[in-house]
Amino acid sequence: MFDLNDLNKEKNIDNLVVGGAGFLGSNLIDFLIKKEENVICIDNLSSGNKFKIISLDEALNFNLDKCEKIVIGASIRYGRHNKKVLDFIIRNKNILDSKKTAFFSVNVVARKEEKSTPETNPYMLNFLKKTNWKPNKLSVFAGKVDYPNYNFINKIVIRFIMMVTKGPTDINNSYEFTNWENVRKFAKELEKL
Repeated sequence: MFDLNDLNKEKNIDNLVVGGAGFLGSNLIDFLIKKEENVICIDNLSSGNKFKIISLDEALNFNLDKCEKIVIGASIRYGRHNKKVLDFIIRNKNILDSKKTAFFSVNVVARKEEKSTPETNPYMLNFLKKTNWKPNKLSVFAGKVDYPNYNFINKIVIRFIMMVTKGPTDINNSYEFTNWENVRKFAKELEKL
């Protein structure tokens, strides 16, 4: 972890990725780092890798004006994006509107082709309506159902959701729905922002 005071002294930050510690976000960051981009990650630290990260709570004191591009990602948990991510966007909306921005949503609903685009994904549409934010680039990724790594309650709840939505229900397996080519394409498109 970096000291927030040191980060605020940075003269220029190429990319700020909110939600970058999870599996998808960290892959996106890896791609940007390989392109020799300067990347800072903000995350709620509930999962994933921990590199160049400040917590979402600490981010409230972070100077976003220094960031050239801001990429925000959020996954769905029990039918909702993380409230802290919503609050972060609403609180920083004026700055976000003045920057090059991108948003990606990770939700298993996107495993269905008819709900796999920003224009057709109900979680994306609801998110954009709630925040009244218009990022320059949007994407939706289906993510993964990882039953073996869920606690008992999460297994039961997610299995019920999968049963209702005609998804996989065998709790002994993991199911990867992410189209990694789309993730790579999204990362490449960030370069053009």
